Amino acid sequence: MTRLSVNINKIATLRNARGGNVPDVRKTAIDCQQFGAEGITVHPRPDERHIRYQDVWDIKPHIKTEFNIEGYPSSSFIDLVVSVKPDQVTLVPDPPDAITSSEGWDTIKHADFLKEVISEFTQNGIRSSIFIDTNPELIENAAKTGCHRVELYTEPYASNFAADPAQAVVPFTRAAEKALEVGLGLNAGHDLSLENLKYFNQHVAGLLEVSIGHALISDALYYGLENTIQMYRGLLK
Repeated sequence: MTRLSVNINKIATLRNARGGNVPDVRKTAIDCQQFGAEGITVHPRPDERHIRYQDVWDIKPHIKTEFNIEGYPSSSFIDLVVSVKPDQVTLVPDPPDAITSSEGWDTIKHADFLKEVISEFTQNGIRSSIFIDTNPELIENAAKTGCHRVELYTEPYASNFAADPAQAVVPFTRAAEKALEVGLGLNAGHDLSLENLKYFNQHVAGLLEVSIGHALISDALYYGLENTIQMYRGLLK
């Protein structure tokens, strides 16, 4: 069964809009685990517009499943990850002003940089994943950086799903085959939802983990957090 990691950034966005500590990010992380989430994902950005670095420290002692920290590997981000020592770090090529992730790494152009960063994480016992597009050549070169997994950037799948699910998933099926061929574990994330997750999971071989935040937290406004997590887990069976 593919694991569900819940990205709780949007909880922090709501809290930050008003100030104070409502909703409580730490409690949400604890609740998500109790409700069936098999991982917690956070993506701190330099401006701390949602998850703050302090949130990462506050959450860490309460993670009983898997803790995944996403982000661009700036020096401050690397220091945070090495200090916190999550189960997994997912490297995302976001510029500081990005609203959300919009592309994967060019693992050819940035090969040396990624190798250096990943080596440091590996030495600290942290599993590394690279956020990546479906280009087989980039996936093949990702394996040469020393990373353990790749996370497929699934926005193109989500955008094309309604028009033609079978065609939308083809690049991801092929990307998964390439990842398995070169010995990489496979994660996926971005715009996966109640509408498109089941089909993706059924057609992408070897999928270990999906990280879902925006859609899941939005659905929770209607269905409740516990029920929503169970709905998403049901699609992954």
